[in-house]
Amino acid sequence: MDEKDIRDASLELLESVDEVYVTTIDEDGYPQTRCMFNLRSKKRFPKLIDIFNDHKEDFMVLFTTNTSSEKIAQLKRNTAACLYYCQPDKFRGLMFSGDIEILDDPDIREALWHEGWERYYPKGPHDPDHTVLRLYPKKAKGWYESRTFAFRLKEVT
Repeated sequence: MDEKDIRDASLELLESVDEVYVTTIDEDGYPQTRCMFNLRSKKRFPKLIDIFNDHKEDFMVLFTTNTSSEKIAQLKRNTAACLYYCQPDKFRGLMFSGDIEILDDPDIREALWHEGWERYYPKGPHDPDHTVLRLYPKKAKGWYESRTFAFRLKEVT
């Protein structure tokens, strides 16, 4: 597979799995991993497809989380993070590394909002405990069937 094929396979994986594992660094320097919704999943979050259409090359990722969560405190100290998407039954995995940004944009919170999220953010999309995170990956690594791969992504300014 050439790099274009690898990028295409990576994008397909990114857009098909429902969960992503997100790792941040705690105050003692240890990794902390948790499972989160993959908002780029076309099947699970079809209303968000248009948000990501212009990000097929840079692989930009968005998440929502509680402002009061431990991960927000960790990201305020250290923005370095790792994301992992996988389909073990198909022998596919994709890992992104980069720096997560904490966004304070009410329009993005509104655009990402889904019915049922009141269980996480009782006051709706503008709940003060509702935060959006964004990652523009710097590096990608993974495996596709029996091959491993790696590629770098351009810095987004």
